[in-house]
Amino acid sequence: MPSEHPNRPIIDVVKRGKRPSEEFDPTKLHHSIMATCLSIRTPEGQADDIAKSVTLGVMSWCETRPEITTNDIRHRAAQLLQKLHTDAAFVYQHHKTIM
Repeated sequence: MPSEHPNRPIIDVVKRGKRPSEEFDPTKLHHSIMATCLSIRTPEGQADDIAKSVTLGVMSWCETRPEITTNDIRHRAAQLLQKLHTDAAFVYQHHKTIM
């Protein structure tokens, strides 16, 4: 992924537990938001637009942070998603209790 975004600073994502940290991958976030939107039957084009907007918002938010946690990403993405699709934001925030 770094080759796709040569000017983007490297941001480490601290994982839960003893899992090793990894570089932030916007594609993973985009897929997660897409899946959430599609799971509640949002039209595919709208889901993609929402996922792009949320992903870009999170990327912008974390540019000044050399290290973030998975919870940071999920919290910020949920805030942005809430403005665009409240039902999807609810599912995204509560995915572990719903599943």
